[in-house]
Amino acid sequence: MRLSELLDYDNIVIQCHDNPDADALASGYALHYYLTKMGKDPMFIYRGRNPIGKSNLIMMIDVLDIPVIYEPEFDICPELLVTVDCQYGQQNVTKTNADNVAIIDHHQIAGKLPELFEIRSNMGSCATVIWDMMREEGISVDDRRLATALYYGLYTDTGRLSEVSHPLDRDMIDSLNYDKSIITELSNSNISLDELKITGRAILNYEYNTYYKFLLIHAEKCDPTILGVISDFSMETIGVNVCIAFYTSPEEIKFSVRSCVKEVHANEVASFVAENIGGGGGHIRKAGGAIFPKKLQDREGIGEDRVSEYFAKKMEEYYKKYEIIYAKDTVLDTSEMKKYEKLPQKLGYVKLTDICPPGTLVEIRTLEGDINIRCSEDTYLMIGVEGEVYPISREKLSSSYKETGKKYERNFEYEPFIKNLFTDEKKSVMSAAKEVVSAGTAHIYAKPLTGYIKLFTAWDNEKYYSGKPGDYIAVREDDEHDIYIINERLFHQLYTEI
Repeated sequence: MRLSELLDYDNIVIQCHDNPDADALASGYALHYYLTKMGKDPMFIYRGRNPIGKSNLIMMIDVLDIPVIYEPEFDICPELLVTVDCQYGQQNVTKTNADNVAIIDHHQIAGKLPELFEIRSNMGSCATVIWDMMREEGISVDDRRLATALYYGLYTDTGRLSEVSHPLDRDMIDSLNYDKSIITELSNSNISLDELKITGRAILNYEYNTYYKFLLIHAEKCDPTILGVISDFSMETIGVNVCIAFYTSPEEIKFSVRSCVKEVHANEVASFVAENIGGGGGHIRKAGGAIFPKKLQDREGIGEDRVSEYFAKKMEEYYKKYEIIYAKDTVLDTSEMKKYEKLPQKLGYVKLTDICPPGTLVEIRTLEGDINIRCSEDTYLMIGVEGEVYPISREKLSSSYKETGKKYERNFEYEPFIKNLFTDEKKSVMSAAKEVVSAGTAHIYAKPLTGYIKLFTAWDNEKYYSGKPGDYIAVREDDEHDIYIINERLFHQLYTEI
């Protein structure tokens, strides 16, 4: 769905869920802003039993002039009702009769959808979804109050940005000219005295696994930000490597993950514990997500009273699942591996010093995440067949690929770009990319994985790459420590046995 499709209607009501959070308020505010800018006169409401009572949200509405109205007895049947940060017909939003319904959301699809909907479950906030939809319509967010609301919506829904995983979330952050002083004021008004008590009671009721050194903390239902506060504080404890803080409710089980060891990525844990029953993601140190109780019951036979047991079981499964390999200290037995060479393949490369001066610290943004690297005359970036980027030396580039002298052009779901971390200036990777073709001389030994591994490459001893059964582990013939993982789906597109 495009936002412009909503302009076919005149009597428009925007509705968020009954217990609005910052993301719901920001999303409704952004849609109200767009429709008003397009000449419409929309109404923004929320319903339910209670008006907003949290101090930070009351302050947000007041300071940012958000035009939301509490309408518990709303009985008007609009021509179009648009639900934001929720889905029409679900338990968390009071049903409002309307001639037509549209949905804009970032949660998992939970029921029958109307003809008009835009649901992007991989986004950190609904604010991001509407920001991107506005961008697609050529509308930039020039209003500083709206920019601040959008930022705060993402900020709170992702545990103070710790659970941001999609590059569009990061793009929105970079684009917004928000008021930092207001964000600071709102952030310091998050916890009420009652929530302080919730935090204290939760921490006193922890469960600790002495072998794997992870902590589980079951909190009362609270603002998701509180889970981040609980898990952050708990990670200060000696002997705790990983912490999961969570609460349960009939609608969702919300959880926050923290890790302080390089062998465990918090975003991977979040994805693992919520696989098939919810969603999770974030950063390698801080992450989070949500699980749907009905799916947990249907798939695992576990009710709300045994959620802690479920997390404990999944964490033990997670630790037992992986073999850890440090490439710089490992030599693989190639006698059990087949020999391959690269198929002729048009790929791209970028010399980093063609974009930024030597010594510049840059951030490479891709769909897989952000990579920080310092520019040097010998550092290049390869651009893979799906837009993935990885560093390569001039020597290996020259020995493995032939330059065609052409510009490299290819369409990706999300094109990588470079940000100069000194100046915040952004440049497209593709704009400077040149084409290369495999020289056919790069030989590797490879074999399919039969289990799960975490590989710390010779390039990066702090961040691992995960491999699953069916993926290939490979090592270059001319460098026994250049070990890497190749996705099963891509392997036979890139290599042929010799």
